[in-house]
Amino acid sequence: MTDQLEATLEMVAQGERIEGLAQEVAALKGALLVQQRPALDGVKGGAVDPARAAFVERYLRQGMEAGVELKSFSGASGAAGGYAVPREIDQLIGSTLKSISPIRSIANVVRTGTAGYRKLVSAGGIVSGWASETGARAETGTPTFNEIVPPSGELFANPAASQAMLDDAQFDVEGWLAGEIAREFAAAEGAAFVSGNGTNKPKGFLTYTTTNEADGVRAFGSLQYVASGAAGAFPASNPQDRLIDLIQSLRAPYRQGAAFVMNSATLAVIRKMKTSDGAFVWQPSMMAGQPATLLGYPVVEAEDMPDIAANSLSIAFGNFQAGYVIAERSDTNILRDPFSNKPFVHFYAVKRIGGGVANSEAIKLMKFAAS
Repeated sequence: MTDQLEATLEMVAQGERIEGLAQEVAALKGALLVQQRPALDGVKGGAVDPARAAFVERYLRQGMEAGVELKSFSGASGAAGGYAVPREIDQLIGSTLKSISPIRSIANVVRTGTAGYRKLVSAGGIVSGWASETGARAETGTPTFNEIVPPSGELFANPAASQAMLDDAQFDVEGWLAGEIAREFAAAEGAAFVSGNGTNKPKGFLTYTTTNEADGVRAFGSLQYVASGAAGAFPASNPQDRLIDLIQSLRAPYRQGAAFVMNSATLAVIRKMKTSDGAFVWQPSMMAGQPATLLGYPVVEAEDMPDIAANSLSIAFGNFQAGYVIAERSDTNILRDPFSNKPFVHFYAVKRIGGGVANSEAIKLMKFAAS
């Protein structure tokens, strides 16, 4: 009986030792979980550090320095702690804005199914005649047609970015590149609409043949200019009269919807002009969304127009909806190409577009020359 009791007591003692050992192992596991590696920069969550919470609540928020160990720490120097300060990058990338020509907003824009766009323009119109009730009716003249073929070309861009940058950058690299391409295309096509030479690009209205001959006299496709009266400047007296001459050179049917086009430097000269009673010929807009007016017509600022100089064509006036046509095949197409030049990803963007003068009677120019 005594041996059996001693054996039972020994088994109970061993069980208590095993249970204590299991509790020690569980405590050790919990300590290891708490003392895990700190989370990397950018990883959210994690256990709350009591010491850090006390520092924030007592010192940073209430200014209580008791029990707080203070040391010199600066983010300006790497050795003094600057290496530990994370860098913050704004996710919105600022950029210098390019001057985008507004010719597209006032011209006639058409969508085409192919690159071979043609436009027919009739000249002369139908001739009519008068006759008595029983008088003979002779054959009248018929209009003649002229074919307009706006020169076109492909506008492209092919920037590249490394795959690592696309993966690790703190902002949307692909969206940023797409926006930059769109702005560059708008600036490039706007310049071509004004001064393009027509070789693999639109033909600008300033590159057409110019003459001082009136409508019905000059050759089809040439533009009429009105001289400013002085070489590289307006005349000293009554310079606004030359602007009136420019307006009246455009026939009345085209003056409905006409506008001035010039750059900001030329507009700065005109804004200083006054009538004999001291009123400015340029009037600012009184309503949001409405352009300023010059002698009753809106003014469109296009920085691709040349500055005032000898024999320069610095001011255009006309109905561009009737006078200039823009033919585009489709919207901008962007191809993401990660294969051609690994490890770089190319963003190949292309746009097929053409442009040219459709009606040479609808656009007039001012030439800064004596005659």
